Order: sequence, then C-alpha cells, then structure tokens
Amino acid sequence: QVQLAESGGGLVQPGGSLRLSCVASGSGFSLNLMGWFRQAPGKQRELVASISRGGRTNYATSVKGRFTISRDNAKNTVYLQMNSLKPEDTAVYYCGVAMVYIERPSYWGQGTQVTVSS
Repeated sequence: QVQLAESGGGLVQPGGSLRLSCVASGSGFSLNLMGWFRQAPGKQRELVASISRGGRTNYATSVKGRFTISRDNAKNTVYLQMNSLKPEDTAVYYCGVAMVYIERPSYWGQGTQVTVSS
C-alpha cells in the first residue's frame, strides 16, 4: 500500500511560478514511474508530466518548456516546477505512481488546487 501526499498548490498570478511536491510513503510497491496529472472543472483528468526512476521525462505539449518534473528517489518525492503559469493551468493537480503504465496509476494522491488568476 502506498500513500501519496501533494503540497505546494495555491493562488498565483499569470506568469508566476509554483512548485508542487508529492511524497510517497508505505511499502510493497516499486515507485518505478511517477507522474503529475491535472483536472480542470468540467474536463477529464490529463497527464501533465511523468518521470521514470532513472530520470526519463515526458511532458504534455501544453506544458512543455514551462513545467519541469523531477524526483528524489532517496526521499520518495516527485516535484513539479511550474513557470510562466497561465489561467488555463488552473486545475486540481494529482500525483500518481505506476509500475508500467503511468497513464493508469496504481495509486493517487488527494490533489492540490492550483489557481492562476489576476
């Protein structure tokens, strides 16, 4: 069983930055793939960025060049640095972990709200 706890969300003006963190705890599951997802009101949850244990990353086109995902394996923590934020980035952000397919995480966090507004 794995528990995921996100933090770092909040209200930011357009063009601003936020850094999200997600700490994994528990045992019995290899944190091979870790990812950040988001869900805006009335929209489906989408994969924003993912990172493998070895550091290989992938990004959604909408955030490429603005967001950076990273992880600290020793701390079981994944981060999402979000720069040049836009109002359309407003959503609840969730982290997830998976063994093989990050698109289908085995565990989810509870989510953290990010609001980009002036």
